[in-house]
Amino acid sequence: MNWLTDYRIPIGPWAKIFVDWLTTSGGWFFDQLAFILSNSIKAMLFLLQSPHPLIVVAVITALAYWLRRSVGITALTAFGLLFIINQGYWKETTETLALVLASTGVSMVVGVPLGIAAARRAWIYSGMRPVLDLMQTIPTFVYLIPALILFGLGMVPGLIATVIFAIPAPIRLTRLGIISTPPSLVEAAESFGATPVQVLRKVELPYAMPQIMAGLTQTIMLSLSMVVIAALVGANGLGVPVVRALNTVNVAKGFEAGLCIVILAIILDRMFRASDAGDGA
Repeated sequence: MNWLTDYRIPIGPWAKIFVDWLTTSGGWFFDQLAFILSNSIKAMLFLLQSPHPLIVVAVITALAYWLRRSVGITALTAFGLLFIINQGYWKETTETLALVLASTGVSMVVGVPLGIAAARRAWIYSGMRPVLDLMQTIPTFVYLIPALILFGLGMVPGLIATVIFAIPAPIRLTRLGIISTPPSLVEAAESFGATPVQVLRKVELPYAMPQIMAGLTQTIMLSLSMVVIAALVGANGLGVPVVRALNTVNVAKGFEAGLCIVILAIILDRMFRASDAGDGA
């Protein structure tokens, strides 16, 4: 079997050469991208941290009621956020929320159009599928290394890693929703003279909306699952106290920060998931 290992396919060196080429040839692009993403996160942090925490809680609670029209979800949102303030993790929670909202926004803005394209052209999805599988299965730490090289420490590499991990969900679910549209509905629209854009906008997208919303909630949950890993590359938020608790074997701090992550995940999931019949909580 020595002949099989005498010559190793240089996958690692090839990857290093590619990253080095990106760094030298596209440094200006990654600098501009980091500038845009960093300032977007800073803008969200300003909106979340500048007002008094109780004002932000009131606004988010009102948004929860406006989105769901549910007293139970509204009360859950208010009590959950007040509990986070009580535990002293409000600053970290707003940092995590900004990172999650930014990564979710990027994932949806990029993922939904790609999902539509994949639904319209089978060959596009055939090419995308192995890439999507790779994004979801490759260990996160593998692409954290080039993200660190290209973007440096901070929130941006955490955001990029989170987007890579989460974006397959909106792509796959958007495609599923579009291709699940009954052909009879599409044929009826076309028989009335609807253009392909009108069919997409007035028939396919409304029918696919539950799957698209499921993709949104999945993206939020996947983004929150990356909080601790993002903290390892300098991203602020609730992942930082979790990592510190792990390093010092501090059970109390780890449980508190972990519980805040769970509460934030439940609030965001209840606010943005597709409405179910009889949904009241």
